[in-house]
Amino acid sequence: MLDLPIHQPASAPPCSQRYDFPTVIERHRMRLPPVSVETLQVNITKLCNQACHHCHVDASPKRTEQMDHRTIDRCLEVLAANPAVKNLDITGGAPELNPHFDHLVTSACKLGKHVMVRHNLTVTFDGNPQTGESKRYLPEFFARNQVEVISSLPYYQEFFTDKQRGKGVFQKSLESMRLLNRQGYGEEGTGLVINLVYNPVGAFLPASQKSLEQDFKRELVSRHGLVFNQLYAITNMPIHRFKDFLERSGNYDDYMTRLINAFNPQAALGVMCRSLVSVGYDGRLYDCDFNQMLEMQITNGTARTIFDFNLKELLSREILFASHCFGCTAGAGSGCGGNTA
Repeated sequence: MLDLPIHQPASAPPCSQRYDFPTVIERHRMRLPPVSVETLQVNITKLCNQACHHCHVDASPKRTEQMDHRTIDRCLEVLAANPAVKNLDITGGAPELNPHFDHLVTSACKLGKHVMVRHNLTVTFDGNPQTGESKRYLPEFFARNQVEVISSLPYYQEFFTDKQRGKGVFQKSLESMRLLNRQGYGEEGTGLVINLVYNPVGAFLPASQKSLEQDFKRELVSRHGLVFNQLYAITNMPIHRFKDFLERSGNYDDYMTRLINAFNPQAALGVMCRSLVSVGYDGRLYDCDFNQMLEMQITNGTARTIFDFNLKELLSREILFASHCFGCTAGAGSGCGGNTA
């Protein structure tokens, strides 16, 4: 099956609790403080060449928000001053459409940081929808800088991929993967990593990440001769476009109930906000990318931005939780890096 509904046990808490994540955490006698800041996740634009139905960023070709050069340089200063922050996770929108993207990547690599880019594959061919700037150089650029590429591919069949991301996306995604494979991405021994991201099509939770990865690897290599390293199964978050879809289709309450009933304490312990800080295009700090899109800014008494980044204070902060957090703790868990449990 493409997506599997999660079994709802009879003892599951009622949805009448209004999806109160902190209450569920308290019921399990859990605390979820930060444990580290290993990753700085930076959203550098909301501009995208696509406008996907499930997009929690509400990114599209019409968005204009961009992180400016000053804020990008401040992110680099923070990375240089904090050896404990080992990873730079660059996201958007399509992050490659920010005019300072190349500068951010090459500078972070020179600092010895592990750089990850959330790359939608099709931007290589579509380029910048507002300026027409070509992005055909990206496969070579990624390989030259040893960037870890993380790319969404909803399914290994054209119908389901185009249904979620738009007509023609599947074929362009395959061709972009082919270009990355030619650079050595996905090949053992090259050190060039491409990981795929799977999101369910519809109001379902993802099936087993391990079984999905096996299916994707088998089908992509047998049908198209394409290879990749790992597959991340990510739960669609009930915010923005996906929440609108759930409400329009009358599935919001059922979907939230499914998430709550599948709450896994072990997955909760591994939520990404415990080892990550998210930076918005304007420099504001958040516990995660999802909180960023809901404007749930880190405060600790005063509003925090990348310009007053303080690792010690961030490690003592109280993480802000809300109903969407059930998406990261359902079943095997979910987050920007896939299953957590």
